Amino acid sequence: MFARTVPSVRPPRPRRRAALSFTAVLLGAAVGCSAADDAPRPEVPAPTGRQAALCRALHKELPDEVGGLKRRATDPVSDFTAAWGEGPWIELRCGVPRPKIFNDVRTQAVDIDGVKWSPERLPDGSIRCTTPLRPVYVEVTLPKKVVGDGGDMSALVDLAAAVRKAVPSDDPDDSPAPKTP
Repeated sequence: MFARTVPSVRPPRPRRRAALSFTAVLLGAAVGCSAADDAPRPEVPAPTGRQAALCRALHKELPDEVGGLKRRATDPVSDFTAAWGEGPWIELRCGVPRPKIFNDVRTQAVDIDGVKWSPERLPDGSIRCTTPLRPVYVEVTLPKKVVGDGGDMSALVDLAAAVRKAVPSDDPDDSPAPKTP
């Protein structure tokens, strides 16, 4: 048998280095793009009139941290959404339509630091909480990594002051107690 040598089809070294460098640049660009694409993308509600004004006021009052998680920019940027954490995020949406759970007379509201929230457990283990008795619905989704198996909604404490200040309650029971002289 005769051994036959197959000629190499490798490009010359300078071209191979250039190709490797180009590939490295493309990979770096792709990684840079994916980091930017990791921004929270909550669906942006479309409130109008007074509701939009209340949502804008709330947006200005929102804290830099919720549940120990730092605030993040959302994509697209909107006065009607906010997010905290590294993903999955705590997401806030202001001006959402009336939630279907409010059609059920058995829906409960939980008072957390002077703000009533109606919680709804989602299939992925997260909890979506919506304010039932305010002139605009404020919805906060707490991911499972925040609420755990026990449904810990204590992160809402960090949002209570902003909601109380910017979105007054329609419930007379939520009115501040009269000041005594």
